[in-house]
Amino acid sequence: MNPAAATRLRLRAMFRKESLQILRDPSSIAIAFVLPVFLLLLFGYGVSLDARHIRLALVVEQADTNTASLTGAFQHSEYFLPMAYPSIQQAERALQTHDVDAIVWLRNDFTSRLLAFGDAPIGVFVNGVDANQARITQGYIEGVWQTWLASYAREQGHEPAVPVALEPRIWFNAAVRSRDFLVPGLIAIIMTLIGAMLTSMVVAREWERGTMEALMVTPIRIWEITLGKLLPYFVLGMGGMLMSVAMALWLFDVPLRGSFWVLMAASALYMMVALGMGLLISTVARSQFVAGQIALVATFLPAFILSGFIFQIGSMPEAIQVITHIVPARYFVAILQTVFMAGDIWPVLIANSAALLVMMFIFLGLARRNARKRLD
Repeated sequence: MNPAAATRLRLRAMFRKESLQILRDPSSIAIAFVLPVFLLLLFGYGVSLDARHIRLALVVEQADTNTASLTGAFQHSEYFLPMAYPSIQQAERALQTHDVDAIVWLRNDFTSRLLAFGDAPIGVFVNGVDANQARITQGYIEGVWQTWLASYAREQGHEPAVPVALEPRIWFNAAVRSRDFLVPGLIAIIMTLIGAMLTSMVVAREWERGTMEALMVTPIRIWEITLGKLLPYFVLGMGGMLMSVAMALWLFDVPLRGSFWVLMAASALYMMVALGMGLLISTVARSQFVAGQIALVATFLPAFILSGFIFQIGSMPEAIQVITHIVPARYFVAILQTVFMAGDIWPVLIANSAALLVMMFIFLGLARRNARKRLD
C-alpha cells in the first residue's frame, strides 16, 4: 500500500472512531444540540436589555388641559405603564418600595410658568439601582417631554427658538431590539462551547481511559491523530451553528442582511480557532476535569464577558479593552453582528477574519508543537 493510501486509511479509521465516540457519548450531543437550544430560548425570550413597560408614577398637583395633554403623552407611549398618585410623598414611598421605577411630578405652577415663559420644569425621579435602566428611563422621559413641548409650541403658533429640526435615524436595528444583537452574539458562545470545551477533553479522555498508549504503538502519526480527532468536532460544531442560525432566523425573526456563505466561511474559521484552543488545552491536561475547568476559565468566560456579546467593549476600562484583543470571540461577535444586522461590510469582515486567521495558526501551531507521540 502506498503511503498516501495508508494515510487516508488511518485518517478514515480515526475519524470513524471519534464519530462513534461522539454518538455513544450523550453529553457531547447535549452540548452540541440541546444546550444551544436552551441558551437561545433563554436569551431570546428571557434576557432582554430593552426598556419596556416602565412603571411610571404621575403626580399632578393641579389638573388642567396642559397637564392632561402631557400625561396623555406618557400614557400613549409604548415604553411606560403610567400610574396616577395624588401626592409626591406617596409617589416617593412607591419608588422606595419598588412599586414604580420613576416619577414625573407636575407642580401646581406648571401651567402658569408654561404660559409665562413658554417652558416649565418638571420633577423627575428615577430609581438608579440599575444604572443602565435608569439612563434609558431618563432618556425616554426626556424624549416624551421634548416631543410634547414641540407639539405645544406648534399649537400656540410659536416658532422654535433654533430653526433646526432634529430627525434621528437608527441604522441596522431600527426597532432597537436587544434580541437582534444578543442572538447572533450567542452563536459565538455556542461555538466556543462545542469547539473548545468538547475538544479540550478529547486527548485527556484518551489518557484517562488508557487508550492513548494503544494509539502510541500503532503506525498512525501524531498529526493524523490530531486531524482525525478534530474533524468530527468540526462537523459537530458547524451543525450546532446551522441549527442556531435557523432558530435565529425563523424563531426570533433576527434579520440576516449579509451573505449566508460569508457567515458559513467566518463560522468555519472561528470553529478552527476554537478547536485549536481546545486541542492546546487537551495537550497539557491529562484529566478531563482539569481540561474542562481550564477551558471554562480560558475560553468560555472570556467569550461571554469580554467579547462584546453583552457588555460593550468601549465602556470597559482601557486596560480591559487591551485584554479583549486576545479573546478570539471578540472578532467573531463583531463579524456575526455585522453580517446579521448590517450586511457584508467588507472592511469589518476582512479585519476581524484576518485576526481570527492569525489566531488559528497560533493555536494549532502550539497544539501541534505540544503534541508528541510519547508517553512522558
